[in-house]
Amino acid sequence: MPIKIPTSLPAYDVLTREGVMVMGEEAAARQDIRPLRIGLLNLMPKKIQTETQFARLIGATPLQIELSLIRMTEHQTKNTAAEHMEAFYRPFAEVAATGEKFDGFIITGAPIEHLPFTEVTYWDELVRVMDWTQTHVQSTFGVCWGGMAMIYHFHGVQKHMLKHKAFGCFRHCNLVPTSPYLRGFSDDCVIPVSRWTEMRQLEIDAVPGLVTLLGSDEVGPCLIEDAAHRALYIFNHFEYDSGTLKQEYDRDVANGTPIKVPVNYYPGDDPAKAPQNRWRSHAHLLYGNWINQIYQTTPYDIDRIGTA
Repeated sequence: MPIKIPTSLPAYDVLTREGVMVMGEEAAARQDIRPLRIGLLNLMPKKIQTETQFARLIGATPLQIELSLIRMTEHQTKNTAAEHMEAFYRPFAEVAATGEKFDGFIITGAPIEHLPFTEVTYWDELVRVMDWTQTHVQSTFGVCWGGMAMIYHFHGVQKHMLKHKAFGCFRHCNLVPTSPYLRGFSDDCVIPVSRWTEMRQLEIDAVPGLVTLLGSDEVGPCLIEDAAHRALYIFNHFEYDSGTLKQEYDRDVANGTPIKVPVNYYPGDDPAKAPQNRWRSHAHLLYGNWINQIYQTTPYDIDRIGTA
């Protein structure tokens, strides 16, 4: 089954050209099944790029997915046209007021790593979002800064600034091969990393119930399962396109920002060559496994989510 998104959303044309199964609202309405409802709280500045990346991954499963795009209520984006935000995004306050529930919910990263969590302008509302997921969402996926924010809020695990940016494609070990979220994974895999902060394994290990599923000797823990909060936290970027790290590198070079060539990304670490995507298959596996676990555990009556 395809992912259900508006035909006017830019991601619709992009994914159709790539061969991803997408479905407009009229076609979806003719299918006599309940689609899985997935919410995307998009905190990234390039909203269209990010929504396309996640739609690509969650749309590559046999299930019908209904994707809802959500923004912080008061925070105004400066990098995406107001017309796009008005047409496709709803503020969280409106979503919360309706009492609607979601089978899955993604909280993306945000380029605000240098700030303490409590100094982020929308932190108070994000706390309300994270608490709301415990009664209105079957499974939540926190990505990069979003995952760090969740593990800090629910468990007090701190992020730590790095002396140098962790930037490039790093090998990660499959630490729990029997996890349903790692079904089909190799013993190790490559994942794009782009962050100035880290979470430390010893501090995660000190919290009962947190299980590290993927980790790297070079850049630390990556994927954490938090069963008590029905959540996954990933600190790196499986969702990145082939050229996303190149865009970040080229931007910094153009701005005169000191930046090293992303590790293990360009052939021979030569930025004159086209980068190679070595993470796409595992990205689809992870998000497909997440969607499958949601399907296996979510109530058919969506109103029962959060009542057990």
